[in-house]
Amino acid sequence: MKTLIKNVEMVDAEGRRFGKVLIEDGKIKKVYKEKGNVKSEYDQEIDGQGYLLMPGFIDMHCHLRDPGFEYKETIETGMQAALKGGFTTLVAMANTNPLMDEAALVKANLEKAEALKLCNLIQVAALTKEFNDSNLVDIESLRPLTNVFSNDGVSIVNPDIMVAGLKASTAHDFILLTHCQPETELVQRDVDLLEEIGGHLHVCHISKKDTLDLIVEAKAKGLDITCEVTPHHIFASAMDYKVNPPFRTYPDRRALIEGIKAGIIDMCGTDHAPHSEADKQKGAPGINNFEMAFAMYYTVFEQNGISLEKLSEMLSDAPARRLGLKAGLIKERYPADLVLVDPNWEGKINPKEFVSKSKNNPFGGETLKGKVMMTMVKGEIKYDNNGPAL
Repeated sequence: MKTLIKNVEMVDAEGRRFGKVLIEDGKIKKVYKEKGNVKSEYDQEIDGQGYLLMPGFIDMHCHLRDPGFEYKETIETGMQAALKGGFTTLVAMANTNPLMDEAALVKANLEKAEALKLCNLIQVAALTKEFNDSNLVDIESLRPLTNVFSNDGVSIVNPDIMVAGLKASTAHDFILLTHCQPETELVQRDVDLLEEIGGHLHVCHISKKDTLDLIVEAKAKGLDITCEVTPHHIFASAMDYKVNPPFRTYPDRRALIEGIKAGIIDMCGTDHAPHSEADKQKGAPGINNFEMAFAMYYTVFEQNGISLEKLSEMLSDAPARRLGLKAGLIKERYPADLVLVDPNWEGKINPKEFVSKSKNNPFGGETLKGKVMMTMVKGEIKYDNNGPAL
């Protein structure tokens, strides 16, 4: 099956250019300049109608709730929501029930995702058994299935376990994702340990200026550390809606935006955390983010003079590089995981229209800019907002 996408402006971390893209067998076969002649035959043509064509988004941080909390979300409904939001690869956290602390459990989720043929799934494994603060999981059995380990949802308080985790990340070549609460204090400890013993560290959902300052210092020392920012922490401040970490002050939010401009914050992570209405009323922290994340990011970026190329870097290229994936760019021989975006669309958030099982998002009625019109995974259309003509 060969598909040609024409009449688009391609945008990725390497720049913007008009042209066409030929897809074959799930990969980008050829990238043509705007007036380049397509000599190859093809089976299907998609008219991009002048929209932007971007690499599929890679979510470095989300919760799919499956197994154990299927009343909040399932792998299937979560992926359907993600595709609507332009996400083609999901890094799903391990805080399911049972926890993802055994190879059989991780393998079962990967097989479930493969059977659905929706998004690509990277299933995070827990770092410790049952998220305790004393016993590492059997990393040797889990490592062939995933290169990401994390107790996200629970902070690693025991410094000995953090030392063991960092050492293991070097020995077994994986990325250790940390959920740090209290944020700045634990990030300081982890940076100190990283400097002492090495390792591959990624700090999840940073929200404070003080944390950003620590990461600046760590990067200046050449440490292997990356971090992510959520859409809600750069979109709003000082809200009483319960998320973890909490909404911070306006100066913290401004610092995050400046950290993006300076290239200190590496990538985006939605921290998509679906909950039932009853669970939210009981105080469950979290926000449903898949379907509006791109528009929230894009709105903030445009308001602050940050380029769409930078957003593509943070949504696609940087997470791909961190995860060791050959993805995140519009280049020949790369996967045809692609998103068509209308950058001129403006509209209001309406959580009632979410395809996710859950609707927990406090931004209903807020006006955003930018909309995903189509999402392709391995060259197959998985979401179509009745946009481009086939």
